[in-house]
Amino acid sequence: MKYISILGSTGSIGTQTLEVVREHAENLKVCAITGNNNIELLKEQIIEFEPVLCSVMSEEKALILKKMLPKNCMTEITFGMEGLIQAAEFEKSEIIVTAISGMIGLKPTVAAIKKHKKIALANKETLVTGGNYIMDLAKKYNSQIIPVDSEHSAIFQCLMANDYKSINKILLTASGGPFRNKNTEYLKNVTVEDALNHPNWSMGKKITIDSATLMNKGLEVIEAKFLFDIEPEQIEVLVHPQSIVHSGVEFIDHSTIAQLGLPDMRVPIQFALFYPERVYNSYKSLSLTDIGNLTFEKPDTEVFKCLKLAFDALKAGGTMPAVLNASNEVCVDLFLNKKISFLDIGNINEQVMLKHSQVNIDSIEPILEAEKFAKRTIKDMLV
Repeated sequence: MKYISILGSTGSIGTQTLEVVREHAENLKVCAITGNNNIELLKEQIIEFEPVLCSVMSEEKALILKKMLPKNCMTEITFGMEGLIQAAEFEKSEIIVTAISGMIGLKPTVAAIKKHKKIALANKETLVTGGNYIMDLAKKYNSQIIPVDSEHSAIFQCLMANDYKSINKILLTASGGPFRNKNTEYLKNVTVEDALNHPNWSMGKKITIDSATLMNKGLEVIEAKFLFDIEPEQIEVLVHPQSIVHSGVEFIDHSTIAQLGLPDMRVPIQFALFYPERVYNSYKSLSLTDIGNLTFEKPDTEVFKCLKLAFDALKAGGTMPAVLNASNEVCVDLFLNKKISFLDIGNINEQVMLKHSQVNIDSIEPILEAEKFAKRTIKDMLV
């Protein structure tokens, strides 16, 4: 039996993780879950999976949730960052699924690493903002990080029988989102609803907008650099609209290995939970004859400047990726609330980066300061 905690159990990755748990109930047990505001779903999850601990973001929601639960329910209800960290550090949990979205996932992930937990990493912001600091911390505390993102899981699987030193370059695929092949003139007037209409994947709102701007791919570029200890020049982004080739690795002998599958996040989630074993599931098989054609094209970084900004931030180093990430979180929220346009996301991110002087990261504090800088700068810009 593998014991797990899920940080962000009500989101897209969290609910799909619980689907994997249902599929393998004889091998997986949920010890702790966390959520934000969807306490109705949390109530259902508590009743079904009987975790020892559940944390929500506010004390008010915690009190409401307690009243909603059956009187014989034994699950402890906590709240706030302290509750998130409790779930991340939960003694019996061996694997921590970091499915929470945003920089709020940084502190609990660091806490889990320091408790020697295996991290099934779906919170890309942890590595985007923390980079080498997080990877060094994981080595120090003997905490294994297994990527859950389909692209990084694909790369990880391609490298299972190969030395990282044999990497020539990584081929990071992107669906292209809903605005593939569109120009800047077209993007001037796109709506929130347009941007949320992803052609292949069902995801949360924030990551769906990031996919539309290609910022999601940019964040994955930054994450890949630290996960696989490579240089930015060794990462090539390919737009692959079918989302069948999840990513690949070209080795120094110029052979390339890629990982393929239908777009189903349960597969990389299951892989991370059971690694290094592979286990059976009842999901649909890939039929290449049904797919027919697999196509690839270069991304347009002039139109989708967020991808270029991610490479720029990575080359600048230090706190620059953290500033870009924090700026983008604010901009996506503003766009979702219809306070800025779609193209404003990239333009504001660029301006915030230009105003920032990066500093080196040797602890969690510079990362948190970078977040404050980005939020303060955007607030001043929009006054």
